[in-house]
Amino acid sequence: MLSVENVTKTFGQNNAVDSATFTVERPAMIGIIGRSGAGKSTFLRMMNRLTDATSGVLKFDGRDILQLKGAAKRAWQSDCAMIFQQFNLVPRMDVVSNVLHGTLNKRSTVATMFNLFPQSDIHMAIEILDRLGIAEQAPKRAEALSGGQQQRVAIARALMQDPKIILADEPIASLDPMNAQVVMDALRRIHEEDGRMVIANLHTLDTARRYCDRVIGMRDGRIVFDGTPDQLTTGAARDIYGADASFSEAATSTSIDALEGVPA
Repeated sequence: MLSVENVTKTFGQNNAVDSATFTVERPAMIGIIGRSGAGKSTFLRMMNRLTDATSGVLKFDGRDILQLKGAAKRAWQSDCAMIFQQFNLVPRMDVVSNVLHGTLNKRSTVATMFNLFPQSDIHMAIEILDRLGIAEQAPKRAEALSGGQQQRVAIARALMQDPKIILADEPIASLDPMNAQVVMDALRRIHEEDGRMVIANLHTLDTARRYCDRVIGMRDGRIVFDGTPDQLTTGAARDIYGADASFSEAATSTSIDALEGVPA
């Protein structure tokens, strides 16, 4: 489904992403981990075409999406939904309208200007909110919700696009452990029930192990680990993060329970 071949992004003399290469043959939930500045967010932004790659090939179903322009590029951005750390909702707009904004790429300019949505889309938005456990929040302003609820609204907005891939850029970085678990549970269910590929940048190893089928580790723009959660040992994590023997996973855990039994 997805083939990434030597994808590189250069800023001046620095490679933010350096020859990233991997393939995904079927829908999976993939976690990308690494310290701040490792290139995780830049890579997702290139996938979604929010940032242009400097070089490389990134094919989805045989089509190089890095070469798309105009309407084809916008269509890809509908197929490849993006969820951000800071939710990117319209704070003073009600929840259901925020979700309906997931259809903007498919609507006319006039409909967009006057905020006109077909009844079928409104029903779908409420059904998606219900699936995520927040249908009762539909008439409220987005700013009135908790962080975890707002992130679920952002997930609902992504689902309104009916995407083939969902990209989540640090979706739980600003959430407390309970809300982080609710959001990650939702993303995992979406992958399993809908058969959608989910690629999430994550900042904790326990989250990657618990929710992902595959983990990719980045360091200084390069992929230095690509394996299963079981293969993500503490030794492998030290290499990904460039840490010494004093590295402790427990200090960065978002798990509600204390991290136990991590292999050395």
